[in-house]
Amino acid sequence: MLSEHQCEGWLEGYLLTGRHGVFCCYEAFIHIVDSMFNQHAKWLKVARDIPWRRPIASLNYLLTSHVWRQDHNGFSHQDPGFIDHVVNKKSEVIRVYLPPDANTLLSVTDHCLRSRNYVNVIVAGKQPAPQWLDMDAAIRHCTAGIGIWEWASNDAGGEPDVVMACAGDVPTLETLAAVDILRRLFPALRIRVVNVVDLMTLQPRSEHPHGLSDDDFDVLFTRDKPIIFAFHGYPWLIHRLTYRRSNHGQLHVRGYKEEGTTTTPFDMVVLNDLDRFHLVGDVIDRVPTLAAQAAYAKQFLRDKLIDHKSYIHRYGEDMPEIRNWTWTRSA
Repeated sequence: MLSEHQCEGWLEGYLLTGRHGVFCCYEAFIHIVDSMFNQHAKWLKVARDIPWRRPIASLNYLLTSHVWRQDHNGFSHQDPGFIDHVVNKKSEVIRVYLPPDANTLLSVTDHCLRSRNYVNVIVAGKQPAPQWLDMDAAIRHCTAGIGIWEWASNDAGGEPDVVMACAGDVPTLETLAAVDILRRLFPALRIRVVNVVDLMTLQPRSEHPHGLSDDDFDVLFTRDKPIIFAFHGYPWLIHRLTYRRSNHGQLHVRGYKEEGTTTTPFDMVVLNDLDRFHLVGDVIDRVPTLAAQAAYAKQFLRDKLIDHKSYIHRYGEDMPEIRNWTWTRSA
């Protein structure tokens, strides 16, 4: 039924009968029920303190057809800002998950359907996408909410030169593709890949029960190394969640910045500077030891972006090396 208000009302009433449910919606149009979400979140906060109120199943949102994969839809269908709205509410009520693949989506959804007294927001695309983790690894990763992907990193035994962080399915793909390019261009560069499933782990523990302690955050992201963060939504949300962290000054976030149209999937990330080539350029600009090799590497990245624009204008689809890219590096 094409009425977000009706679906939201049905689900809230259904949950109050003691049953469980999920509200699936286009990401851009879940904003239609912003005020209904507000009231339910406020009601949950107050109801938790009323002794005769029994716990109820969580209100679960699954946001899909998201900003990065619109196919024949365009700018009107591109808005990842619902999660910005959600994180305004009390930390004991709200949870936001960005699973990077199908197995992590299964693990997160299982957790959300078993939970009580929360509002859970899951953002996941519905297009075919790479599978990064087997089921056991996915469960461990989702249980922690954040972690280093050792198989994509090469900094074991020492500090990295750069941390490549990502949250969301498309940003994860672009980050790993960028890491692949970096390791070909700069074999000696030490890279740590950190994937974030539970967005609220980025907040301090004093602000959210899922938040990392400052010490744990510093262990993952370091205290003084550049962090290139590819994010599903608006970049300033990551800055907002991490502004108290010791290494916030080294954090550079790429995300959606209101650039979009009806175009190819890869061109959408290029329009917003979230693509693998811009991410590689960010690393070159921020790792001092790469300065001597920067000129030729930057020209390589520039040429790739020129080739991309030329190809999509001629053929209306992304280049085969983009469409068919897979992670092939050994652990």
